[in-house]
Amino acid sequence: MSSTLQNDKGISSHLLWIITLTTGLSIANLYYCQPLLGLIQHEFNISELLTNTISIVSQAGYALGLLFIIPLGDMLKRRNIILANFGLLVFSLLVIAFSPNIYVLLVASFITGVCAVTPQLFLPLVSQFSTPETKNTNVGIVVSGLLTGILASRVVSGFIGELYGWRTMYIIAALIMVACFLVLYSQFPFVLPNFTGKYSKLMKSVLAIAREEPKLRFAATKSGLAFGSFLSLWAMLAFKMAEPPFYAGGTVVGLLGLCGASGAVAASIIGKYVSRIGLYRINFMGTLLIFAAWVNLYVFQNFYTGIILGIIVLDVGMQCIQLGNQTVVLTLRPSAVNRVNTVFMTTYFVGGALGTTLTGFAWSLWRWEGVVLVGLILITFSFVINLYQYLTNKELK
Repeated sequence: MSSTLQNDKGISSHLLWIITLTTGLSIANLYYCQPLLGLIQHEFNISELLTNTISIVSQAGYALGLLFIIPLGDMLKRRNIILANFGLLVFSLLVIAFSPNIYVLLVASFITGVCAVTPQLFLPLVSQFSTPETKNTNVGIVVSGLLTGILASRVVSGFIGELYGWRTMYIIAALIMVACFLVLYSQFPFVLPNFTGKYSKLMKSVLAIAREEPKLRFAATKSGLAFGSFLSLWAMLAFKMAEPPFYAGGTVVGLLGLCGASGAVAASIIGKYVSRIGLYRINFMGTLLIFAAWVNLYVFQNFYTGIILGIIVLDVGMQCIQLGNQTVVLTLRPSAVNRVNTVFMTTYFVGGALGTTLTGFAWSLWRWEGVVLVGLILITFSFVINLYQYLTNKELK
């Protein structure tokens, strides 16, 4: 087992890659459902709106996990929190696999969302203990692992779901979490907490940080709105692709996720240049790319080339926004890095849940045009907030 990590001493490449791998594998649990929604709907004979609730409760669970679990990384040993999360994931994934009805599946999906927050314990750790020279690069590597996990989850779940059924995917996911637990148990180091006091005091400090750091509030809000726009596509893509002219199943939806690999590549590159490009410019770049992606997804919605191009541009734009903002906010308060990340990522996934919820209603009312409208509205708000911040905070340019 590795020794205790210390500030400014750096992280070994061995530990960095363990963190990157387990980050991708753990976050994947949140997204296995997306290509499988059609199969789940068919088996339980439920409406598209109720089926979409699976994604909503998963995102809501993730947001609550961010709010109430991630701050504990400053108070308790992160190793213990991480191992507990992986143990609970094994349980919740098996419950999903053997769910007798949609309601049991929804409860288990919520628990899965809560426990899938582990990557947000890893990212502050990497930022906190990397040397100043490697900080942005290392965060970019871990974010690339996170994105690869999201992309691979859709491909793998779509393929396995088509061949062996959606339940098999969750049995495999539970076995993967067992393997991750064993690796982390033997390899993950001890990290000394830097907060003393009661949990209630810890949570009050989270609110205080949010109140005292306007840059954090702005970064979190515009990132959350962008993420809501981003998830609007993936929440309804399986239903869109099942309709004419595509008539495509989960395998195709999963393969479309590979198009987002450009986002993972972009993350590893963007991390190196965040400080050079600047927070506002990188946000403008991201919002304009996402806006252009949605226009393309409307105009060329009935062509594979249009869908693929839209996914690629959307993913690159999203990574400009997330990585640019998250890399900056993690440096605001090194002694409270988990609590800073709690504010950022809770807002981020509340935005994701908002986008998923709105697009579900929009699809039921106006089909694909409604999905595009939600995506455009959310990213426009993100752009306006960034513009307002740019014009009123000149000292931060």
